Amino acid sequence: MTSSSTNEPQIVHVSQKGQATIPKGLREKFGIETPGEVFVYEEGGRIVIEPVPSPEELHGIHAGTHEPGEVLERVREARDEEKRREDERADRLSPSEDA
Repeated sequence: MTSSSTNEPQIVHVSQKGQATIPKGLREKFGIETPGEVFVYEEGGRIVIEPVPSPEELHGIHAGTHEPGEVLERVREARDEEKRREDERADRLSPSEDA
């Protein structure tokens, strides 16, 4: 039971770190898990937030709305970028072998 339509614009707060909360009704409607991942990109002068599909969805729901391989490529790029950031973070936090 949602008190307002998910089609109506909603104002969300953006924190000093640039974080914004996707309203619950939209998360539920689009199956965005928390914690989870979404694509964020610019298209037509707007910011677009799109759920990262599960491997099962890659062969179903998104097949007709994207170029073949586009979603899979974005998933790989996002995961590669996250892995790179995690590796950099681990390198900074791990004790030096010289000590």
